[in-house]
Amino acid sequence: MNKLIQTTLMVFLLALLSAPLAADTANAEANNVRVEVNGLVCAFCARGIRNSFNREEATADVLVSLENRLVAVEFKPGMNLSDEAITKLLTDAGYSVVDITRTDESVAAIRSSIE
Repeated sequence: MNKLIQTTLMVFLLALLSAPLAADTANAEANNVRVEVNGLVCAFCARGIRNSFNREEATADVLVSLENRLVAVEFKPGMNLSDEAITKLLTDAGYSVVDITRTDESVAAIRSSIE
């Protein structure tokens, strides 16, 4: 096979294979999370969740919206919590996690978009 064609194919394959990895890395580096939660019913629930996340060193800000079944957490720069740790905090408190989405949207922006 012609060297130019072989090199072009190799570059194309490497780019194709690395694209999903780049997307996963960007998502993993998002510094905030939106968590859809079932079981939120009262202000006491919200306060307990805020307290749980605020005890974590990585947490910068927390929003709990009962109406939207939403917990949003913003992390300090360079810090994060894994999806497993987030799920454990919420399930240990008696709630069920429906979905966790990593985002670059700040808690302040999320707060203003739902008010």
